[in-house]
Amino acid sequence: MTTQASTLVQDIPATIIPAGDHVTLPAGTRLHVMQTLGGNVTVRTDRGLFRIAGADAAAIAGFDLGRLAVSSAAVTGEFSEQLAWEALKTCFDPEIPVNIVDLGLVYDLAVDATPAGGRAVDVKMTLTAPGCGMGPVIAEDARQKIAALPGVETAKVHIVWDPVWTPQMISPEGRKILGLE
Repeated sequence: MTTQASTLVQDIPATIIPAGDHVTLPAGTRLHVMQTLGGNVTVRTDRGLFRIAGADAAAIAGFDLGRLAVSSAAVTGEFSEQLAWEALKTCFDPEIPVNIVDLGLVYDLAVDATPAGGRAVDVKMTLTAPGCGMGPVIAEDARQKIAALPGVETAKVHIVWDPVWTPQMISPEGRKILGLE
């Protein structure tokens, strides 16, 4: 994989991968852009891997913000369960270039009507490893993307451990991306 070497032009918030701790990366930090999927950036520094929110990516010198385009279904028009699944496909583990649906991490998506005529969406998902500090970050990314869909009044994402995730749960598309075919 080709990486882009760069430097931060200002201090920015970041999340340590895989611990999930929040830190500030100082201006002048040298880094390599490793992944730009799901609207976020995974970078490698001499201190390890970090996830930078897409909103802060402009602080990466020379970084083409067009690389952050999130390929997903349009979020206009009527809500549908398919639209919710497409939104989940824009969520990525920052260490793995496969979305959480194709990784087999999403176990259930339930949609209920609310009294006000909107939708309440509940997602059950797991992680590739118990204790992964990035779990809450990935779950919140999924929740925000579901909540942004038209007609969604509430969105909840629950991390569950039953059944335990195994690599056999990766979809054929995910296996192809990872070279596991």
